[in-house]
Amino acid sequence: MRRLRASFVLIGFLCLTLSLMPIQFLLLSLQARAATLLPFYYHRILCRLLGVSIIVEGTRPKAPALLVSNHVSWLDIPILSSVMPLSFIAKREVRKWPMFGWMAKLQCCVFVNRDNRQSTGKSSSEITDRLNMGDCLVLFPEGTSNDGHWVMPFKSSYFGTVKNLDVAVTPVTLAYLSNYNLPLTKRQRPSFAWYGDMDLVPHLWEALKAGPIQVLVRFHEALPKISRKEMAKLAHGTIAKSLTQTLHGSA
Repeated sequence: MRRLRASFVLIGFLCLTLSLMPIQFLLLSLQARAATLLPFYYHRILCRLLGVSIIVEGTRPKAPALLVSNHVSWLDIPILSSVMPLSFIAKREVRKWPMFGWMAKLQCCVFVNRDNRQSTGKSSSEITDRLNMGDCLVLFPEGTSNDGHWVMPFKSSYFGTVKNLDVAVTPVTLAYLSNYNLPLTKRQRPSFAWYGDMDLVPHLWEALKAGPIQVLVRFHEALPKISRKEMAKLAHGTIAKSLTQTLHGSA
């Protein structure tokens, strides 16, 4: 039954995505406002198709805003995108991925080279320009993902992009809670969390077979305008404490 369900979900994903991609390309070419809204509604439909139930807590920030979140899985993308219209700050390798690279481009993601410090300035300028245009961007300061049980140290490089801008920097906690209404066990987490040296395609298939999940998206208070390193430290502490309390009931 799980394979049958996964097959139907996969067919639905391909039909939905391939039918909307040319429409989004046209909207971007026309610079239409709908180019921002289409990915939002697309990901809401996609989450329902995947069986992802989302609980939202806190106040969604108004654009322009920089959201900083812990990173668990490729599922973070449709989950956050279904909560409000936004784009992502992604590593440059993503743009070369089949299908997902095209989708990232159509969602107007900002691609950065995390391995080359000399390119940080150029990437920061692009992020600043997008925020000045009134966009809402998501940054995963860990630089990679994990099993969703804890939060790795945050890199502070791109926190400085808001130094001279009237832009809210809002921490966001992503907590993967349950599968079939039962709390996710440590053994089950690799079915949804994509990290380490996992191959993407086999992991996608396992996630589709694993069934419906429930995820919490918690928006915290915006950070004060302090140094980028202090903002990174404060954001990390806020999200780590929130995640621990949510999953384990203690700080």
